Amino acid sequence: MRIFVAGFQHETNTFAPTPADWPAFESGSSFPAFSHGDAMLERLGGTSLPMGGFIREARRRGWTLRPSAWAGASPSAHVTRDAFERIAEHIVGDAGRGGFDAIYLDLHGAAVAEHVDDAEGELLQRLRAAVGPTLPLLTSLDLHANVTRRMLQHASAMSAYRTYPHIDGAATGARCAALLAELWSRGKPWHTHAMRIPFLLPLNAQSTMMQPAGGVYERLADLDERSGVRLSFAMGFPAADFDECGPVVFGHGPDAETVHKTVQRVAHEIIELRPEWAQQLLGPAEAVQRALALAAASDKPVVIADTQDNPGAGADSNTTGLLHALRAAGAGRRHPGRVALGLLFDPAAARIAHQAGVGAELELSVGTSVRCFDGRYSDPPVRGRFKVLSLSDGVVPLHGPMTAGGTVHLGPSAGVEIEGIRVHLVSGQCQMLDLDLFRFLGVEPAAMKLLVNKSSVHFRAAFAPIASHILVAVAPGPMAADPSTLPWKHLGQGIALKP
Repeated sequence: MRIFVAGFQHETNTFAPTPADWPAFESGSSFPAFSHGDAMLERLGGTSLPMGGFIREARRRGWTLRPSAWAGASPSAHVTRDAFERIAEHIVGDAGRGGFDAIYLDLHGAAVAEHVDDAEGELLQRLRAAVGPTLPLLTSLDLHANVTRRMLQHASAMSAYRTYPHIDGAATGARCAALLAELWSRGKPWHTHAMRIPFLLPLNAQSTMMQPAGGVYERLADLDERSGVRLSFAMGFPAADFDECGPVVFGHGPDAETVHKTVQRVAHEIIELRPEWAQQLLGPAEAVQRALALAAASDKPVVIADTQDNPGAGADSNTTGLLHALRAAGAGRRHPGRVALGLLFDPAAARIAHQAGVGAELELSVGTSVRCFDGRYSDPPVRGRFKVLSLSDGVVPLHGPMTAGGTVHLGPSAGVEIEGIRVHLVSGQCQMLDLDLFRFLGVEPAAMKLLVNKSSVHFRAAFAPIASHILVAVAPGPMAADPSTLPWKHLGQGIALKP
């Protein structure tokens, strides 16, 4: 087969402060930079992204790949009209020239553009208009996809991740190749059914390393194999204010009645578990005090997730609530040099540290007070005397369970210390999801007593094996840990804000 391949990755927090413009996709930041044509296959073929998994499986099967464009940008507010139209023009324009037997798209599933609420549905509809109604069109989706009616209508089949942290990106891409082979050999469309879950699921409750999510996906995979229905459960990204935000169970298969019954069975199980989708959240001072008490009795680090400033969910990774709490508790004085926070996005402070050089001590202001989802402002910058311990150009190869084979470009970066607390300052945004993101500025995570990670769940894949305890803190920031606290205006009727 000749397969047209392309990708568009963005997770949109419509309550966040900063949009994703075209330069954000050109640079990629925590994603590979925009690429087109053969360069896309070269750049993505070895990655742990779905596109990487699909490319490798397609080549194993002897298929010919016809690359178009791949574009990804870090989660943020809306994708600008200009950025979306540039990406769509590349992909739809290339598809319109034909010469292939099927399409594979590497999509996120939770993108909202300035002018289009359902960005992936819009892209799929445009592709269908270009290639016709019968050409097989397969897509992979993130576990946090907000699956819409248009996405289900225009894709021949879709398959979503089954892990959070997302350690099965490449496996999902390979699964899409297997689905395409099934669909191709069948020679006629599958039946599709979907059921929406009537409540939003907070991000921190979605981790498949915990229950009930872990059990749900184990049973889903087993039922998928036994029933012959190709099942997915997209938990949704609960910060996109449009009418189809939220969790959806969907499936594809040859027998309409079996597809319907199987999807309904999975969805009803999730609904019956409603009381178990709870989460324990701590204020910053309480989180630090509890972490210090736990660290005193452990030879492994305690990890605190700064979840409401997670750049993987649309925040800018620049708030200081946890840093203030660490200083107030004297965390660095108790464990000098063994308390670390990362990554703090502050290009100006990083530049000043570079100008001063390693070993310099200087008065510095780090972090930013930002407007939060509830209209209040986060804590003020931290001002004080910092020592510059390390410098980097911010090009960091990654080797973790989620990220192996990838490289992030964080720009001029600096490891600085204040009152025994080490802070990683960076000029690009990326959540703390890999041990290498501490190591590149001289911090060995396993040797620390206390780590503060600007992340919600993804960090668990790399950090859970080295941590004695993991706590989740809710310092003021742009990404609400509790979706019910967001000022929703357009959420669909009948969708509850809490489980």
